Amino acid sequence: MDGNVLMAFGLTLMAGLATGIGSLIAFFASRTNTKFLSLSLGFSAGVMIYVSMIEIFVKAKDALISARGVEAGNWITVGAFFGGMLLIAMIDRFVPKQGNPHEMKKVEDADKTVKEKDLLRMGTFTALAIAIHNFPEGIATFTSALQDPGLGIAIAVAIAIHNIPEGIAVSVPVYYATGDKRKAFKLSFLSGLSEPVGAIAAYFILMPFLNDTMFGIIFASVAGIMVFISLDGLLPAAKKYDEGHLPIYGLIAGMAVMAISLLLFI
Repeated sequence: MDGNVLMAFGLTLMAGLATGIGSLIAFFASRTNTKFLSLSLGFSAGVMIYVSMIEIFVKAKDALISARGVEAGNWITVGAFFGGMLLIAMIDRFVPKQGNPHEMKKVEDADKTVKEKDLLRMGTFTALAIAIHNFPEGIATFTSALQDPGLGIAIAVAIAIHNIPEGIAVSVPVYYATGDKRKAFKLSFLSGLSEPVGAIAAYFILMPFLNDTMFGIIFASVAGIMVFISLDGLLPAAKKYDEGHLPIYGLIAGMAVMAISLLLFI
């Protein structure tokens, strides 16, 4: 296993385990810093949208045109892009609302009068939903880092930022249901591990077939998934945490940082 593969695994693991940071915030903060979360989620969305449309989509199209010709390559790129959106939309559609990680929660939102059984069920559903969502994100981070380490770092950081409030969403209801910080952290931690599991699946299943066509389809699908997550999850959550201009400032900052990174380092 060469250095690039190990680095790709390491980045994927780091992004997934950011859910644990959310758990720690939930345990040690009496109230959610909504302005910080709003800015961070907007920043993450800006990074994801910019890198998806400016870098990942273009790389996918170039690879597919090289492999399949101009007309077929363009059609396959567009089809894979919207196919990625459809995939993540279907995942969202079949995840129960109370377990959907895009339904963001604040530390102080947990109602201690709710039955413990319901809170535990909510936390467990959320952990399962996050695990399902993190699997394709793990594939995205791993394949991106494998193809372009600089791009992989940017994607890993963006995904890690948006995993932090997901960790809060898991740990808050479980903690208030059981009073056990260790159990709440463990469940949040495990939900993040599906990200490196996605990387392992990509390594053993996709790597033997990773030619220009497969690479292009995966990258275009990843771009679609990341744009959908940004528009459907991150930006609405950022607006929910702060109804002012912070989400847009974060979005623009994320795009600017990503643009400069692409110019300087990639």
